[in-house]
Amino acid sequence: MNIIKELTWRGLLKQVTNEEKLLKSQELQKGVYCGFDPTGDSLHVGHLIQIILLERFAKCGFKPIAIIGGGTGMIGDPSGKKAERVLLNNATVLHNVESIKQQVEKLIPNVQIVNNGEWLNNISLIDFLRDVGKDFNISYLLNKENIASRIESGLSYTEFSYTLLQAYDFYQLYEKYDCTVQTGGSDQWGNITSGTDYIRKQLGEDNLACGLTMNLLTKADGTKFGKTESGAVWLDPEKTSPYEFYQFFYNQEDIETFKLLKFLTFLSEAEIKQLEQDHLKEPFKRLGQKKLAEELTLFVHGKDELARAIKISTALFNGNLHELSLSELESIQHSLPHYQLESPSHNLLDLLVASEVVSSKREGREFLSQNAITINGQVVNDETKVLAPADFLHNKFLIIRRGKRKYHIIYL
Repeated sequence: MNIIKELTWRGLLKQVTNEEKLLKSQELQKGVYCGFDPTGDSLHVGHLIQIILLERFAKCGFKPIAIIGGGTGMIGDPSGKKAERVLLNNATVLHNVESIKQQVEKLIPNVQIVNNGEWLNNISLIDFLRDVGKDFNISYLLNKENIASRIESGLSYTEFSYTLLQAYDFYQLYEKYDCTVQTGGSDQWGNITSGTDYIRKQLGEDNLACGLTMNLLTKADGTKFGKTESGAVWLDPEKTSPYEFYQFFYNQEDIETFKLLKFLTFLSEAEIKQLEQDHLKEPFKRLGQKKLAEELTLFVHGKDELARAIKISTALFNGNLHELSLSELESIQHSLPHYQLESPSHNLLDLLVASEVVSSKREGREFLSQNAITINGQVVNDETKVLAPADFLHNKFLIIRRGKRKYHIIYL
């Protein structure tokens, strides 16, 4: 499978420094790497494009390498940022590196994890300036978009130096790990070309170093992908439950869904075209969204959590909430708007207002009279109802639905 053709039909490929070197690297089964900044202790769905890209390269014969910036994480990449990053202390960076390492190893079989602290933490400032800095002309650096875009708003020398660190990373990986290809988002073009230029200056023209960038994963309106009203959608199940993760992809608009199927799954071109045809015939079945949510939940969380996410989603939609176990209900306790009660005895109308299912008692009476409120799958229309222990699933949970899609979970 020609890697350039594969990335092109998927709409992923943005720029490549040298197609001939890229295909030669594929033929020789060289290493390919992308970097992950340890700015947090979990990756999020915005990182999936790079994680899946590494696995895509692996399926094409490359050796996947993930570099986690134990060294560069102390500095922070200014690319794509409008303001200076907050610097992290060493303990936080080390914790984040280990957490991300475990995530990436789980997702990409046979990946090689490299921490660039291996070389960056052991080189003196004088040696770095002599061995690396002398090969970078200031005018060359100022023409880099990721640097030029920040000059007016403010760019410290710390972040200004970042592209040199990433260039040195590529050189070290090329020399020590037989890695000839660097990948990144389109905002990484300046850093990637710094690396290929530096390797050329060190080793001459006869080298295989090349780089490519991917189109950034954005929504149709140009905004950042992976953000919701409650924040980022994380890969860590403790931060974003598998149910929540599944629902994020299931609720994508049609215009986003088939782009995401190309960008983020391993489905073939023929499979995606057939799915799109089937989807257009019966769009209300959301076949594209269902497949997208299933593929990505399986990839990130595994088959057991996928099965659980589907079961919970089906029970909420059909109202068969009594089929859910206590552990299944606990897994979505904070995935829905939630409210805690001190005792089960509570006037229903007061509870609807307190938990913000409705904005007022008047609105609550309207929804109740319209049979638009269900408790644990059963329609309730009695505004005088007082809740009792028997109303709670497993003596702990109430699932209140207003209308067709607005869910709240009440727990003791």
